[in-house]
Amino acid sequence: MHTFQHRRALAIYAAGILFCLTPWASPGLALALGLAFALTLENPYRDRGGLYVRWLLQASVMLLGFGMSFGAVLQAGVDGLLFATLTIGATFSLGYGLARLFDIDRKTALLISAGTAICGGSAIAAVGAAVDADHGEMSVAMGTVFLLNAVALYLFPALGLLLHLSQDQFGTWAGVAIHDVSSVVGAASVYGDQALHIATVVKLSRVLWIVPVTLLAALLFRQSPGARVQIPWFIGGFLLASLVGSLVPGLATWTPLLGRLARIGLTITLFYIGAGLSRGTLRAVGYKPLLQALLLWLFIGGVSLAAVLAF
Repeated sequence: MHTFQHRRALAIYAAGILFCLTPWASPGLALALGLAFALTLENPYRDRGGLYVRWLLQASVMLLGFGMSFGAVLQAGVDGLLFATLTIGATFSLGYGLARLFDIDRKTALLISAGTAICGGSAIAAVGAAVDADHGEMSVAMGTVFLLNAVALYLFPALGLLLHLSQDQFGTWAGVAIHDVSSVVGAASVYGDQALHIATVVKLSRVLWIVPVTLLAALLFRQSPGARVQIPWFIGGFLLASLVGSLVPGLATWTPLLGRLARIGLTITLFYIGAGLSRGTLRAVGYKPLLQALLLWLFIGGVSLAAVLAF
C-alpha cells in the first residue's frame, strides 16, 4: 500500500477503535463502522485482526462472568441441554438435506451448518481445520454466516420489542438463533442486562458443542480424530469468574466496572470483525450457500422463537 494511503487507513482505523471507547459507541454502530472501513479502504491489519478478535472476545466474555450468579449459570446450562441437543442435531440434518438438494460442496455445507447450529465463525474455524477445508470453502462459509450474523445484530432487538418478548425470552432466543457470540452479546446488551446474562449463558452452552462436532466431522471426513480440535477453554474462565463473583461479596462493587469493560471489549471486537471483511469474501458467496444458510437460520430462529413463546 502507498505510504500516504497506509497512514490514512491507519489513522481512520485507530480513530474507529478510539470511538468504540466512548459512550456514544454501540455494538451495531461499531460493526457498521468496521464494515464501512473494510469496503472503502484497505485494512492494513486484516491478517492480525483474527487474533485480536479471538483474544478480545474471550477476555470480554470472561469479564461478564463476574456479574453472573454461578448457580444460575449452571442451572441455565442444565435446563437448555436437551433443547441444544435437539436443535443442533436438527440443524445439521437439515443442512445435509439442503446441501444435497442444492448440490453444495459437502465441506462448505458442513461449515455453514456448524456456524448456524453452534457459534458462527468460531465453529467454522474449528470444524474447517478438522476436515482440512480449503481457503475457498472457508471463505464462502465465513462470508455467508457473517452476512446473516450482521443482520441479526440489528434485526433481533427490533423483533423482540415488536413481539413484546421478556428479557428472559429474548436472551434465550438470541443465544440460540444468532450465530456468533459477539453479535449475541451485542444484541442482548441493547435489549437489557437480564437478556444479556441469559443470552451469554445459552450461547456459551452451545459453544461447548464445538468439541464433539469437530471430532465427529474429522471422523466422517477420514481425518485424524485427534487433530486440530480447538477446545473453547475460555468457557472455563467464564465459569471461574462467575464462581469467584458469587463467593467473594466484595467484588460486587467492581461488577459495574468489569461489566463496562466487557461491553467496551465486545464493541471493539465487532469493529474488528467488520473491518476484517473484504470484497473478495463477499464475492465468494454464491446464491446456493447463502440460500442454505438463510433457510437454516430461519429454521433455528423460528423453532427457538416458538419454544420461548410456548414456555
